[in-house]
Amino acid sequence: MSILTGLGADPACRIARQRLRALGARSIPIGPRAATRAHPFRLTRREHEVLDLIRADLTNAEIAAKLFISAKTVDHHVSAILAKLGVPTRAAAARRTAAER
Repeated sequence: MSILTGLGADPACRIARQRLRALGARSIPIGPRAATRAHPFRLTRREHEVLDLIRADLTNAEIAAKLFISAKTVDHHVSAILAKLGVPTRAAAARRTAAER
């Protein structure tokens, strides 16, 4: 579904969902949210919040405290951000997205 959505093939995506439902599929992925699709790097809202705090030079522990989430969850978000941006480090992520500020 995400491939069809990414290609802008909304009618084909709707038809595929209808056919899957007719065959008994219960959980059909709908693809990324509009906010995620609209972001240049396809980051989720939460990943974008974490990225902003990375750019502010906060540690994972500080980000966790500020967002009221666990440090392990921050680790997950940071890993996802680095993968989506195609960079190896937090500093590289901050540099790559500096123009977005």
